[in-house]
Amino acid sequence: MGIISADLFVTLDGVFQAPGAPDEDHEGGFELGGWQGAYFDEESGEVIGAGIDRLDALLLGRKTYDIFAGYWPTQGPDPIAHKFNAVPKFVVSRTLTDPTWEGTTVLTDVATEVRALKDRFDEIHVIGSGELVRSLVAADLLDRLNLFVYPITLGAGKRVFDGVVPAAFTLAEPPRAFPKGAISLVYERAGVPVTGVDISDLE
Repeated sequence: MGIISADLFVTLDGVFQAPGAPDEDHEGGFELGGWQGAYFDEESGEVIGAGIDRLDALLLGRKTYDIFAGYWPTQGPDPIAHKFNAVPKFVVSRTLTDPTWEGTTVLTDVATEVRALKDRFDEIHVIGSGELVRSLVAADLLDRLNLFVYPITLGAGKRVFDGVVPAAFTLAEPPRAFPKGAISLVYERAGVPVTGVDISDLE
């Protein structure tokens, strides 16, 4: 059975909105897009690229899908564009009926239709798509979190874990720090959190 991984670029205060370009996503009046670029370096680029190389299907929420579908098909010989354009793509939406990005299938039910994808693919990656990530956590379908945390706070914007159900994760790989201050953290799902423990009882 395959796994579902969420690839998330987040600030220290948890914002994941519009990391890649100033005009990527202005929803909610967000005007701070394009914050990831100042911290991009060769080492982090290699790790991000290796993750993209491993995926054999893309799973996206509607908003991220619209951004990707309007961008990647026009990027010519770019290797990431080649990968994204070539692999099967699945978008979770109750309103999209005629997707224009070649190779796209529309899903309407996370709990049943997404679960079935794990029997068909080895690594299904979710990129961005905060609302979808929260739904996957709630349905216990998210197997791995690939977090890239950047040394910046924005104080505004969409936060990926707002409203997520309680969930525990375990560190799956040693953390990696990159030259410009970003950190890669890889977690795997580990059931529900342990709460109600008084730390003084552990001393």
